[in-house]
Amino acid sequence: MNNSVTNTARLLWAGLRALLVLTVVTGVLYPLAVTGVAQALFPGRANGSEITSHGKAVGSSLIGQQGYSLRYFQPRPAAGLGTNSINTRYKLILSGATNLAADNPKLVKAVEDARAKVVKDNSVPGYTVRPAQVPADAVTSSGSGLDPAISPAYAELQVHRVAERNGLSVARVERLVKEHTQGRALGFVGEPQVNVLELNIALRDLTAGR
Repeated sequence: MNNSVTNTARLLWAGLRALLVLTVVTGVLYPLAVTGVAQALFPGRANGSEITSHGKAVGSSLIGQQGYSLRYFQPRPAAGLGTNSINTRYKLILSGATNLAADNPKLVKAVEDARAKVVKDNSVPGYTVRPAQVPADAVTSSGSGLDPAISPAYAELQVHRVAERNGLSVARVERLVKEHTQGRALGFVGEPQVNVLELNIALRDLTAGR
Protein backbone atom coordinates (compact mmCIF):
# COMPACT_ATOMS: atom_id res chain seq x y z
CA MET A 1 0.00 0.00 0.00
CA ASN A 2 2.80 2.39 0.94
CA ASN A 3 4.66 1.55 -2.28
CA SER A 4 1.53 2.26 -4.31
CA VAL A 5 1.06 5.66 -2.66
CA THR A 6 4.73 6.48 -3.12
CA ASN A 7 4.67 5.55 -6.79
CA THR A 8 1.54 7.59 -7.35
CA ALA A 9 3.06 10.60 -5.61
CA ARG A 10 6.24 10.23 -7.67
CA LEU A 11 4.26 10.12 -10.92
CA LEU A 12 2.21 13.14 -9.94
CA TRP A 13 5.33 15.12 -9.05
CA ALA A 14 6.98 14.11 -12.33
CA GLY A 15 3.90 15.20 -14.24
CA LEU A 16 3.75 18.49 -12.38
CA ARG A 17 7.40 19.19 -13.11
CA ALA A 18 6.88 18.41 -16.79
CA LEU A 19 3.87 20.74 -16.83
CA LEU A 20 5.84 23.55 -15.22
CA VAL A 21 8.80 23.12 -17.56
CA LEU A 22 6.63 22.98 -20.69
CA THR A 23 4.61 25.97 -19.51
CA VAL A 24 7.77 28.05 -19.12
CA VAL A 25 9.28 26.86 -22.41
CA THR A 26 6.21 27.02 -24.66
CA GLY A 27 4.27 29.73 -22.83
CA VAL A 28 7.06 32.16 -21.98
CA LEU A 29 10.45 31.48 -23.57
CA TYR A 30 9.24 30.46 -27.05
CA PRO A 31 6.82 33.40 -27.49
CA LEU A 32 9.51 35.81 -26.28
CA ALA A 33 12.05 34.33 -28.69
CA VAL A 34 9.66 34.47 -31.66
CA THR A 35 8.62 38.03 -30.79
CA GLY A 36 12.24 39.10 -30.44
CA VAL A 37 13.25 37.60 -33.79
CA ALA A 38 10.22 39.12 -35.52
CA GLN A 39 10.90 42.56 -34.07
CA ALA A 40 14.56 42.35 -35.08
CA LEU A 41 14.08 41.07 -38.64
CA PHE A 42 10.76 42.57 -39.80
CA PRO A 43 9.30 44.93 -37.17
CA GLY A 44 6.81 46.44 -39.62
CA ARG A 45 5.09 43.17 -40.35
CA ALA A 46 5.36 42.04 -36.74
CA ASN A 47 3.45 45.13 -35.65
CA GLY A 48 0.59 44.73 -38.11
CA SER A 49 2.06 46.38 -41.21
CA GLU A 50 0.95 49.76 -39.94
CA ILE A 51 0.81 52.76 -42.25
CA THR A 52 1.67 56.02 -40.53
CA SER A 53 0.98 59.60 -41.53
CA HIS A 54 2.60 62.53 -39.72
CA GLY A 55 3.71 60.22 -36.94
CA LYS A 56 0.31 58.58 -36.35
CA ALA A 57 -0.87 55.12 -37.34
CA VAL A 58 -3.78 55.51 -39.75
CA GLY A 59 -4.30 51.93 -40.85
CA SER A 60 -2.67 48.74 -42.06
CA SER A 61 -1.33 48.00 -45.52
CA LEU A 62 -3.14 44.66 -45.28
CA ILE A 63 -6.67 45.91 -44.49
CA GLY A 64 -8.78 48.04 -46.80
CA GLN A 65 -10.74 51.06 -45.65
CA GLN A 66 -13.96 52.63 -46.84
CA GLY A 67 -15.65 55.99 -46.41
CA TYR A 68 -13.48 58.12 -48.69
CA SER A 69 -15.10 61.13 -50.30
CA LEU A 70 -15.00 61.42 -54.08
CA ARG A 71 -11.96 63.67 -53.78
CA TYR A 72 -10.01 60.49 -53.12
CA PHE A 73 -9.42 57.17 -54.83
CA GLN A 74 -12.05 54.58 -54.02
CA PRO A 75 -11.24 50.99 -52.93
CA ARG A 76 -12.85 47.73 -53.99
CA PRO A 77 -16.38 47.05 -52.76
CA ALA A 78 -16.76 45.11 -49.53
CA ALA A 79 -18.05 41.54 -49.68
CA GLY A 80 -21.48 41.89 -48.08
CA LEU A 81 -24.52 42.71 -50.20
CA GLY A 82 -26.86 45.50 -49.29
CA THR A 83 -30.47 45.76 -50.40
CA ASN A 84 -29.73 47.00 -53.89
CA SER A 85 -25.98 47.18 -54.18
CA ILE A 86 -22.69 45.98 -52.81
CA ASN A 87 -22.25 46.91 -49.19
CA THR A 88 -19.58 49.59 -48.86
CA ARG A 89 -18.80 49.10 -45.17
CA TYR A 90 -15.63 47.27 -44.26
CA LYS A 91 -16.16 45.40 -41.00
CA LEU A 92 -13.66 42.80 -39.87
CA ILE A 93 -16.43 40.72 -38.33
CA LEU A 94 -17.94 40.35 -41.81
CA SER A 95 -14.72 39.36 -43.54
CA GLY A 96 -15.36 36.84 -46.30
CA ALA A 97 -16.75 36.45 -49.79
CA THR A 98 -20.41 36.62 -50.80
CA ASN A 99 -20.34 32.96 -51.89
CA LEU A 100 -22.94 33.76 -54.54
CA ALA A 101 -22.74 32.08 -57.93
CA ALA A 102 -21.75 34.24 -60.89
CA ASP A 103 -25.26 33.97 -62.33
CA ASN A 104 -27.04 34.70 -59.05
CA PRO A 105 -29.59 37.49 -59.78
CA LYS A 106 -28.72 39.31 -56.57
CA LEU A 107 -25.03 39.37 -57.42
CA VAL A 108 -25.66 40.30 -61.06
CA LYS A 109 -27.79 43.27 -60.03
CA ALA A 110 -25.26 44.34 -57.40
CA VAL A 111 -22.49 44.32 -60.00
CA GLU A 112 -24.62 46.21 -62.52
CA ASP A 113 -25.51 48.85 -59.92
CA ALA A 114 -21.89 49.17 -58.85
CA ARG A 115 -20.75 49.57 -62.46
CA ALA A 116 -23.36 52.28 -63.10
CA LYS A 117 -22.13 54.13 -60.00
CA VAL A 118 -18.49 53.89 -61.09
CA VAL A 119 -19.40 55.27 -64.52
CA LYS A 120 -21.41 58.13 -62.99
CA ASP A 121 -18.88 59.05 -60.30
CA ASN A 122 -15.88 59.04 -62.61
CA SER A 123 -17.36 60.82 -65.63
CA VAL A 124 -16.34 64.47 -65.52
CA PRO A 125 -16.52 67.30 -68.08
CA GLY A 126 -14.34 66.32 -71.01
CA TYR A 127 -14.01 62.71 -69.92
CA THR A 128 -16.78 60.11 -70.03
CA VAL A 129 -16.30 56.62 -68.66
CA ARG A 130 -17.77 53.80 -70.73
CA PRO A 131 -19.17 50.72 -68.97
CA ALA A 132 -16.71 48.55 -70.89
CA GLN A 133 -13.84 50.46 -69.27
CA VAL A 134 -14.82 49.46 -65.73
CA PRO A 135 -12.47 46.71 -64.48
CA ALA A 136 -13.74 43.74 -62.49
CA ASP A 137 -12.19 44.84 -59.20
CA ALA A 138 -14.21 48.07 -59.32
CA VAL A 139 -17.47 46.15 -58.99
CA THR A 140 -16.54 42.95 -57.14
CA SER A 141 -15.01 42.29 -53.75
CA SER A 142 -11.97 40.15 -53.02
CA GLY A 143 -12.15 36.77 -51.28
CA SER A 144 -11.74 38.41 -47.88
CA GLY A 145 -13.83 41.45 -48.75
CA LEU A 146 -11.12 43.61 -47.16
CA ASP A 147 -8.66 44.00 -50.03
CA PRO A 148 -6.44 47.05 -49.42
CA ALA A 149 -5.37 47.39 -53.06
CA ILE A 150 -6.91 47.99 -56.46
CA SER A 151 -5.65 47.30 -59.96
CA PRO A 152 -3.71 50.00 -61.83
CA ALA A 153 -6.59 49.99 -64.34
CA TYR A 154 -9.12 50.95 -61.66
CA ALA A 155 -6.79 53.59 -60.25
CA GLU A 156 -6.29 55.09 -63.72
CA LEU A 157 -10.04 55.11 -64.30
CA GLN A 158 -10.39 57.43 -61.28
CA VAL A 159 -7.60 59.83 -62.27
CA HIS A 160 -9.77 62.39 -64.10
CA ARG A 161 -12.29 62.62 -61.25
CA VAL A 162 -9.57 62.97 -58.61
CA ALA A 163 -7.78 65.60 -60.69
CA GLU A 164 -10.98 67.59 -61.26
CA ARG A 165 -12.07 67.43 -57.61
CA ASN A 166 -8.68 68.50 -56.30
CA GLY A 167 -7.77 71.11 -58.89
CA LEU A 168 -4.80 69.10 -60.12
CA SER A 169 -3.66 68.28 -63.62
CA VAL A 170 -4.44 64.83 -64.97
CA ALA A 171 -0.75 64.32 -65.67
CA ARG A 172 0.14 65.01 -62.02
CA VAL A 173 -2.41 62.55 -60.69
CA GLU A 174 -1.34 59.93 -63.24
CA ARG A 175 2.22 60.33 -62.04
CA LEU A 176 1.05 59.90 -58.45
CA VAL A 177 -0.64 56.62 -59.37
CA LYS A 178 2.48 55.34 -61.13
CA GLU A 179 4.60 56.25 -58.11
CA HIS A 180 2.37 54.08 -55.93
CA THR A 181 1.92 51.14 -58.28
CA GLN A 182 3.53 48.01 -56.86
CA GLY A 183 4.83 45.40 -59.28
CA ARG A 184 4.50 41.63 -59.02
CA ALA A 185 6.11 40.03 -55.98
CA LEU A 186 9.53 38.61 -56.90
CA GLY A 187 8.83 39.88 -60.41
CA PHE A 188 6.35 37.15 -61.35
CA VAL A 189 3.96 36.40 -58.46
CA GLY A 190 0.52 38.02 -58.50
CA GLU A 191 -0.50 41.16 -60.37
CA PRO A 192 0.53 44.82 -60.15
CA GLN A 193 -1.55 46.71 -57.60
CA VAL A 194 -2.05 50.07 -55.93
CA ASN A 195 -2.53 50.37 -52.18
CA VAL A 196 -5.47 52.75 -51.80
CA LEU A 197 -4.63 54.04 -48.33
CA GLU A 198 -1.03 54.84 -49.23
CA LEU A 199 -2.15 56.53 -52.46
CA ASN A 200 -4.76 58.64 -50.67
CA ILE A 201 -2.28 59.72 -48.00
CA ALA A 202 0.08 60.90 -50.75
CA LEU A 203 -2.83 62.70 -52.45
CA ARG A 204 -3.82 64.42 -49.22
CA ASP A 205 -0.25 65.55 -48.63
CA LEU A 206 -0.07 66.82 -52.19
CA THR A 207 -3.23 68.88 -51.83
CA ALA A 208 -2.63 70.08 -48.28
CA GLY A 209 -3.33 73.77 -47.98
CA ARG A 210 -5.45 73.94 -51.13
